[in-house]
Amino acid sequence: MSEPEPNAVVLAELKALRDRIPQLTGTLVASSDGLLIAHDLPSHIEPSTMAAMAASQLALSHRLATTAHGGGFQEVVVRGTGGHVVVYAAGWASLIVLASPEVNVGRLHLESRPVARTIADHLTVPEKD
Repeated sequence: MSEPEPNAVVLAELKALRDRIPQLTGTLVASSDGLLIAHDLPSHIEPSTMAAMAASQLALSHRLATTAHGGGFQEVVVRGTGGHVVVYAAGWASLIVLASPEVNVGRLHLESRPVARTIADHLTVPEKD
């Protein structure tokens, strides 16, 4: 029996994350160049547009972190009146989590950071022997 496709595994991770945090309103994974990998978004949000914006945020955040501290980027939280958008580094991709204003941000990080690492692992191409 073969392994499931990486995108199916990633989508399962996104849905499980939303199940664990009821205040999440959407999730997606995008490549660093803005290509959509998987999403679990409400119908009023266009996934490809969100993936492109996430790539822009990822690039800007990486540059800011590198310039300010010389280190790599891990996450950025955007808090708006309608809720939160959090972008987590996930290897060569990013995990984007949308949450309502009522979300416990500490719990959001506690649940989302391991998912970002797991997604990065799923998207890593194994080396051929």
